This record gives sequence, structure tokens and C-alpha cells, in this order.
Amino acid sequence: MTSSMMVPVIDVQGNNFKELWGAVVLAIKTSSFIALDTELSGLGSRKALLAESIEDRYKTICHAARTRSILSLGIACYKELNNKADNTYLVQVYNLTLLCSEEYIIEPQSVQFLVQHGFDFNKQYAQGIPYYKGNDKGGDAHGVNMRSLFIELLRANKPLVVHNGLIDMVFLYQCFYAHLPERLGTFTADLSQMFPSGIYDTKYATEYELRFTASYLEYAYKKCKLENSRAIEIGGNGTHLFLEFCKYTGNMQSYIDYRSCLDNQSQDGAHSVCIQFSAYGWCPNGSQCPMSHVTDLIIQHDEKTREDKRKKRKRKNKKRDSQGQADAPSETCESPQGKRKHLEGMELEAEVDQQDQARSEPTPLEHEEKTADGAHAFEPGKTASKNESYVSQPQASSEAPDKPKEKKVEGGTHRAGFDAFMTGYIFAFARTLTANTEESPTAPLIHGCLNKLYLSGKSVPLNVAKSTFSKSSKAHVHKMDYVWGKNHCC
Repeated sequence: MTSSMMVPVIDVQGNNFKELWGAVVLAIKTSSFIALDTELSGLGSRKALLAESIEDRYKTICHAARTRSILSLGIACYKELNNKADNTYLVQVYNLTLLCSEEYIIEPQSVQFLVQHGFDFNKQYAQGIPYYKGNDKGGDAHGVNMRSLFIELLRANKPLVVHNGLIDMVFLYQCFYAHLPERLGTFTADLSQMFPSGIYDTKYATEYELRFTASYLEYAYKKCKLENSRAIEIGGNGTHLFLEFCKYTGNMQSYIDYRSCLDNQSQDGAHSVCIQFSAYGWCPNGSQCPMSHVTDLIIQHDEKTREDKRKKRKRKNKKRDSQGQADAPSETCESPQGKRKHLEGMELEAEVDQQDQARSEPTPLEHEEKTADGAHAFEPGKTASKNESYVSQPQASSEAPDKPKEKKVEGGTHRAGFDAFMTGYIFAFARTLTANTEESPTAPLIHGCLNKLYLSGKSVPLNVAKSTFSKSSKAHVHKMDYVWGKNHCC
């Protein structure tokens, strides 16, 4: 089965930021939820990111946020269209190229990884939107700049969606909001007030709600897209996800990078999939690995394995029934935990061993956390020139173009904007499967996932809430007064 979708990603940089400001702010204000993703200049010690103590992890991430920077920010605004079929969204995707005005560390592996995935450092240094980190300085919280845009995001009071997003949230706080608090409890207390409509982590949702075999970003997105396509083909009364995109004209067309999203489940099964990459979206051998890293083939392989196990259980149960034996529980490979059992212990060891090696997996930047747990891959980003929009895109089936000879690419062209789109897609799809029957506007969009950030190597998430033992930071209290207009920030 093949399905295609054209995703317009609007490039925002210094020379068009003012021109696009109104459109970006309007998209944020009118959205139903917003998905974010960041590209980073590095994260420092991988080993420290996996510290047993969550407080120690937080301190490590804080150090990284103070000494490194956000190179690009992806914003995907999903607006539910009430006059269309259920679960139809108008989606607007922005990729902001940024340039920190202060000195910061950029790691060689990060540069190598981004260049391999199409990041243009010449454009970043020539046209990156400037910003500074920490607390506000003078009147810089006003006007057309990143701090003002972040304020607009907070004022919009929309549910925020991230994927494996603890590092995202720490960097966003330090780069566009205020100096990070020293304690994790204070940080989570601040976040709970900054985003009262809630924060959702699609990696947590993928593992504990959708229970896919793997949960790294590209796998989760393609799996959701495939299942939605199948549901649409079958029809019936079930809920499906439909997307629409704006039709851009004039100068806007020159700012748009159209991304072609193709699913093709008729992959050549003769190739053997890389076991580690299939589980975590990461492999220490990178593009030199002789096994397949093609996500479509991995999904196909997982589905075949699952079906084979189902048939095997059925035969065993039939045999037991014929012998009058009770049905005994058996292991499945339906969840990430099931798939990872044979690799127990490899994840953390491989990540620590990796810190002194050059690698081409999605670690250095795109949320090294997304490899800090060895479990993050990156999106398929194939450019296209078709100008479609405001056209309903329910993963309409179409013939795939002739496929050129493949060169192994780790996760395709890598961009924060498209990552944000994929993150939002996973969330929107999960909502169709966990429909909320509560009428209250304050009810969680996905039950069991509200304000829970995924923690690598932990069986429980980080709860974003203000405890009775934590106080909000002074910088945050002052900022909140300004955000909600209680005082004038100077």
C-alpha cells in the first residue's frame, strides 16, 4: 500500500521574520494545539544525561542549555475544523532558523549530523533570527523577536505537544523565557503555570497509550500514518484523521519547502533489518551498517513478527484446548518493552560508549535526548515542488513515483519544522483512538498523558506539576505578571 501527502513547511528567517510575524502569531492563536521541536548545537556529556537521579539529569540539561543553543525551532499549529468531518485539522508548519547572539558551544558531531541532513549553516549565520538567553534585557521583550513570539505562545494558552520533550522544554525556557531555576521541582512548577492547558509528550503516549513496537519519532509517525490510511481504506464508522493545508500564493511560495511523505509497505523483504535501529531508531554503525535502517521495512518486519506470534499462540491454544488445558499467558511483541527485552542493557551501554565516537545517528542535535535513551530517530524529509493546499489530505492513496537507487540516509532530511509536524500528527492520531467523552473544555485531550514527560530508562514519567514543597522562581513570577498584563515589564 502506498499513500502520499505533501506538507508545506514555511521557512522563517531574519529577512522575512517581520513579514511572516502576523501569520505565525495568528496560526498560534487560532490553533487547537501546538507541536514544537528543536535543533540544538549539542548536549555535552551523554553519560550524565542518563544519571540515575532525575535531579542530576536536570542539572546536566540545564548546563547544556546555558552553554549550547537552539539552532532552529519547528512550530506546527493544528486547528480542528468543526465544519468538516471529525478529526479534520488545518495544519500550518513553520521552520525558524535561529542565531544566538551570545557565545555558545557547538559540538563537531552536531555540525556533521546537521550538514548530512541538509542544515544550511551559511544561511543560519547570514539570516538566523537573533536571540539572547536568560532573563529579559531592557525593552527586548517587546517588538518582533523570539522572546515576544514565545510570549504570544504562552498567551495563546494552547496544549503543547513535544516528543521526548524534557530537553526541549529546558532549552526553550533558558533561550526565550528566563534563567533556569536550580531545582527540578521549581522548573516543573513554573512549566505547569506557563502552559495551563497542558503539555503532552508523544513518546510517552506512543509507549503507554498506543503501545507501538517502537516509539522513536519517525517510526511512530509512519506507523500512525499507515494505520490511518488502512482505516480510511477499510471505511466503517471508526474515526479517521484528515489534514488540510493552506494554499500559499505570491511571495509566500518562495518561502515554502514542500515535503513529500510517502509510505510504501511493499518493501523488499529480502533485506534484513538492523535489530538495534529497529528498536531505538539509532545504530552505532550509522550509514555503514550492512543491515536495513528503512523505517517502512522495519514496520513491515514488526507486523510480520507480530502476526507470526499471533498464529503461533493460536496453534498452541488450540492444542491446549484439545488437551483440556487452561490458556497460559504468553509474551507479545506489541509494546516497546516487548521488543526491547532481547536488547536489555544495550541501550545505556551503547550510549555511553558512543560519546567518543563520531556517529551519524540522530544524537548530537535533534534532541540528543532522543538518543540519550537510544530511542529517537528522525523524520523522512523528502522535498517536493507540488503546490497543494487547502486541499483535504486524508493520506489519499496514489501511485508512488519510481524509486531511485537508495543510498542509506539516517532518517532522511532532518528539520525541526517537519519534526514538529510529525509530532503533531502522532498526537492528532492518538486522539482519534482515545476519544474524550467529557464535555468539559478542561478535560485532557488524551487521558493518562497530560503533563507527563518521558524519562529515558525510567518506568515512570516526569510529572509537570507544582507540588506543595515547590515554589515558583522569582523570574517566572515576574514574567507571568507581564504575560497576563498585571504589570508592565520594563
